[in-house]
Amino acid sequence: MKKRVGLLLAIITALVMLVMPLGTQSAHAADTSLQDIQKKGVLVMGTSPDYPPYEFQATVNGKSKVVGMDVQIGQKVAKDLGVKLKIKSMSFDSLLVALQTGKVDMIISGMNPTPARRKNVAFTNTYYQGGYDIVINKTDAAKYKNKDSFNGGTLGAQTGTTQYNAAKKQTKNTQVKGMTSQSDLILALQSHKIDGVAMEKPSAEAYVANNKQLAAIPSKFNMSSSATSSAIAFRKGSTSLVNKVNQTVAEIKQEKLVKKTYLPTAGKYLKTNTVNTSMGHYWQAFLTGIEYTLIITVCSVFFGFIIGIVLALARMAKGGVFKTILRWIATAYVEFIRGTPMMVQVMFVYFGLGLFVNLPALTSGIIAISLNSGAYVAEYIRGGINSVDVGQTEAARSLGMSNGRTMRYVILPQALKNIWPSLGNEFITLIKDSSIVSIIGVTELIYQSNIVRSDTYRGVAPIVVIMVLYFILTFTASRILNYFERRMQHA
Repeated sequence: MKKRVGLLLAIITALVMLVMPLGTQSAHAADTSLQDIQKKGVLVMGTSPDYPPYEFQATVNGKSKVVGMDVQIGQKVAKDLGVKLKIKSMSFDSLLVALQTGKVDMIISGMNPTPARRKNVAFTNTYYQGGYDIVINKTDAAKYKNKDSFNGGTLGAQTGTTQYNAAKKQTKNTQVKGMTSQSDLILALQSHKIDGVAMEKPSAEAYVANNKQLAAIPSKFNMSSSATSSAIAFRKGSTSLVNKVNQTVAEIKQEKLVKKTYLPTAGKYLKTNTVNTSMGHYWQAFLTGIEYTLIITVCSVFFGFIIGIVLALARMAKGGVFKTILRWIATAYVEFIRGTPMMVQVMFVYFGLGLFVNLPALTSGIIAISLNSGAYVAEYIRGGINSVDVGQTEAARSLGMSNGRTMRYVILPQALKNIWPSLGNEFITLIKDSSIVSIIGVTELIYQSNIVRSDTYRGVAPIVVIMVLYFILTFTASRILNYFERRMQHA
């Protein structure tokens, strides 16, 4: 599923472009980007915190936070602008879309200012020049020497990065596997799903330094300077803001802050992460994941049920032009929602609708999942209503009850009893489907497990923990639902 994320984001971007321009200024519009940020007082930085030592998660004073070289650069940029820094985490593939749709004000995430990216966003001058290595299992050190050694093997890289594109173009007879998360790639490497992971040299050195089972080899990719350097990205047309931040970049390079201060500080956090890597040490992170998973599930079930009732009644409306139009709209909605992936719907609500209303990630996730659930619940309710014997309606009408009262007091209660197992199954499914919202940075269980994996460099243990937690949640929910089902059957 993760390999499709790039394609899905391309679809979302195309849809957004059809709706309105992607936040760019016209050639004749006055550039107020610098004044807008200073007036707002907050600079929102987008980053993908799975790329040590650039940006990664670390436990500081008992709480998980995003740290790293790029975070320190972001803090200096915000300080020089006289504003506060707010960090928004999401997958690397989502960053450019988030910038173009106004979800973030800038991107600092080890991003290379390639010509293709310059067509869509504005870059500052480069603040760091690096290179590329390939991380392998230490047991394969004699087998692999550089990119050409992977003939017939599989090489992994983070999708949307220059090393991913280089691996695709500069290797022969090699399968290139892309994933959105660096920690997922390392897990795939250690479980022998892939043979190597291409990444920037500082990140490779960080993983190797903290995992004795790994080793790094030179990649030998033929890369331009723009593809091996890092810069800060802003929205197209933000000339005044870019020029101001370039002054900060020049100071960082002149004083060599990256090598003298930022990288050593990031190294200290990396060492702190490996002091205690037990899963019990991260109980608060998992508890937060459970909390958000339940919030998303309960809210989505509640609103999805309301939407489902409205859609079901609309689909069953008969007679009159208005009711016919209503039925067509409800039918089209149900078919469209059921015919598109939930991941696309989540991203469209967050990035697409976010152009008009700046919705938080949690709110966007709840809205998207509620809308999706409503389409399925509508069909359950429609089937339940049809399962009620027509004699019940006739009996109610003979007693003088209106259509509305008949539906409310006679038909729907019986329909609810008939469809309760299906509704329960929908609730259980939503507990698991809530994991999709991790792609937009909602801190539910999957998101938190990725944090723990980035913190500890342990790939399997966090996955085992969340599998157990998901089972406990779904098993408990199924037992509660079964209890109410038995009560309803004996009512």
